[in-house]
Amino acid sequence: MTEITQKETWRDKVVTPGEVLEKIQPGMSIFLSTGMAEPRTLVRHLMASDASNLQDLEMIQLVSLGDTVSIDARYTHKYRLKTFFSGWIAADAITEGRVDLIPSRFSRVPWLFKSGAIRVDAAFIQISPPDANGYACLGVGMDVARQAMERATLRVGEISEDVPFVLGDTLVRIEDFDYLVHSTEPMIYIEPWPLEDVFARIGKNIASVVPDGSCISFALGPIYQGAAQALTRKKNLGIHSPFITDALMCLVKSGAVTNRFKTLFRGKSVGSYAMGTRALMKWLDRNPLIEFQPLDVITDPKNIGQNDNFIAILPARKADLTGDIALHVGKGNVTAGPGAVQELFMGATISKNGRTLFALPSRNRGGEPNIVLSTADYPFQFTNRESLDMIVTEYGVAYLTGRTVRERAQALIDIAHPDDRAELVRQAKAARILYADQIYLPESGHLYPDKIARSHTFKKNGLKVRFRAIKPSDEDEMRRLFYRFSDQAVYYRYFSPIKTMPHGKMQEYVNVDYRRVMSIVAVLAEAAGERIIAEARYVRRDDLRTYADTAFIVDEAYQNYGIATYLFKMLIEIAQSKGIEGFTADVLVANKAMMKVYEKAPFPVKATISAGTYELHIPFDTASAPAPETAGDPWSIK
Repeated sequence: MTEITQKETWRDKVVTPGEVLEKIQPGMSIFLSTGMAEPRTLVRHLMASDASNLQDLEMIQLVSLGDTVSIDARYTHKYRLKTFFSGWIAADAITEGRVDLIPSRFSRVPWLFKSGAIRVDAAFIQISPPDANGYACLGVGMDVARQAMERATLRVGEISEDVPFVLGDTLVRIEDFDYLVHSTEPMIYIEPWPLEDVFARIGKNIASVVPDGSCISFALGPIYQGAAQALTRKKNLGIHSPFITDALMCLVKSGAVTNRFKTLFRGKSVGSYAMGTRALMKWLDRNPLIEFQPLDVITDPKNIGQNDNFIAILPARKADLTGDIALHVGKGNVTAGPGAVQELFMGATISKNGRTLFALPSRNRGGEPNIVLSTADYPFQFTNRESLDMIVTEYGVAYLTGRTVRERAQALIDIAHPDDRAELVRQAKAARILYADQIYLPESGHLYPDKIARSHTFKKNGLKVRFRAIKPSDEDEMRRLFYRFSDQAVYYRYFSPIKTMPHGKMQEYVNVDYRRVMSIVAVLAEAAGERIIAEARYVRRDDLRTYADTAFIVDEAYQNYGIATYLFKMLIEIAQSKGIEGFTADVLVANKAMMKVYEKAPFPVKATISAGTYELHIPFDTASAPAPETAGDPWSIK
C-alpha cells in the first residue's frame, strides 16, 4: 500500500468528538488511557455535553490526574470513575464514596482486562500522529491500552502532536481504530517538585547503599529527585521502572546509567509510563536508550528478579520501631499503594543480591514524627518486616536484616528526628522493646557529626571502607568486634585482660557526648548491612580545652591496610576544627604496630617511657612542640 493510500485510509476515520460521543450508549464502560496519555479532548467534550445518551457511564482509568476527569459530585448522574490507585487526588473521593477503587497488584491489572473481569465497551486512547506505514505510537501510557482495545467494541484514537514516538512495544495499527479525533488540548505536563534540603540529604543516604552496577526503580516525588541527584556519581546503573521521570532523565544523561549489567532489556532503560515536563517528552521522542513495555512486563516480579542487584526504592509515610510501614495517601502518590509496592518488593526479593529500602523524612510537613512506636492506627499498612532491608531518613540508614526487634528499634531511633529520639526511647522501654536500663543522651542527636562521614578505597585488595561517627545502635556490632579480638589485641587496647563486654559496659561506650568525645568507626558494606572493623576515638582531657587522649582498635583480619593511619588523620582533622591543641596516648612498648601509626603523625611526637608504656605527647602547633632533649633521643619521633 502506498504512502498516499495509507494517509487517505486513516484520514477517512477522522471525526469530531461530538460524532464519537453519539456512539456512546447509557451504561457503557469507557476506558481512558492513563496519566499524561489521557485523551483530554474527548474527555472535555464528554464533560461539557448535555446529551441524553451520556448517562450512567463507567469511566475506567488506572490513575486519574484529576485534570479533565472531574470527580466532582455534580457529575455523578453522568458517570462514575473506577480507578486502581487511590493516589493523586482520588483518595478523598474514594473515602466519600464518589469513586470506586479496584484493589489490585500492578502486574495483575492487564490480566483483569484481558480476561474480561473488567468490562470495557469503549476505549479512548491517546496516540501519536500516524507514520507513513499506517502505524501510530501508544505514547507514554503503556499500561493496559492494548488489552483495553482488544476487549472494546468501540475504539477511538485521539491523535496528539505532543505525543513523543517512543520505542518498545508501542506500535498500534491505525486500522485497529474505529474512529480518530484530532486533539485540541495540550498534553498534561507535571513539573518537578522543588528539591528541599531534607530530600537532598535523604537522596545522599539512599545513594550510599546503592552499589555501582545496581538496577533501580523510580517513581514521582521529591524522594526520587533527591536520589537521582545523588546517584549521578554512580557507574553502570540499570533502570527497570514503572515510571520514567525528569529526575530519571537527568540521571541517564549524567552517564551514571548504562544498563550494561541487566539481564532483561540489557542496554535499555525500561518503563510503562512517562510523567514529567515538555523537555522530558522531547527527550523521549525516538530515544534508542529508552523502551516502553506493558505494565505486566515491567511489574511482574519474575521479570524484575531477572535483573541482579535490583534495589526497590520506595517512599513511606510512617515507619515504626519494628519495621512496619504505613504508605502514603493523597496527591502525588501513584506507586505507594500496598499492591503496587508488593510487586517491586517481591521482585527485589527474587533478584540475586536484591535489596529493598523505604525512604521518608524524619518528620512530616506538620512537624510530627514519621518514626513512631507503632503504625497500627495508620491506613495503607505494609507489614512485611521479615523481608525489609533498610529504612532511610535524612539522618541515616537503619539496617534491619537479621536484627532483633530491640536492635531494629535502636537503629530506627538513630535516624529519627533528634528532638523525637528521647521520647521514642521512653516509649520503647515502656513497651519492653528496649532494655529498661538503656542509656540515651538527649543532646547526642543534635551533636551527632554526620558530616564527617566519608568512604575510602585502600590499595590493598581494593578494600572500600566507609567511615562515620559511632551511634548508639552500634552496640551489638561493637560487641561482635570485641569478641573477634585475640587476648593480645584486647590487652593492647584496654591494658588489661578483659574477657567479656556485656550490654551495660558497651552501651556506655557507644553513647557518646560529642562535646568531649569523638568516636569514628570503619565499616564494610555487607548483604545484611554494615560490619564494623575498626574504631578510633579521642577523649578531651579534664580541662576540655587543650589536649585529648586517643585510642585505636582494628579487626586483626584488616590490619596492615592503612585503616588505623586513615582514622588517625581523620581524628587530627576533626580535633583541629574543634580547637584541640594536641593529642596524648599511652601505647604498650610491645605494640609496635600502633607506634608505627603514631610515627606517621604530621607533627613532632614526644615519647617518654614508663613501666613498659610509651606516653605520647603530640602538639598540633609545631612551633610549640617540645624539643627532644638530645639529637639522639630514641623516644623522639617525627
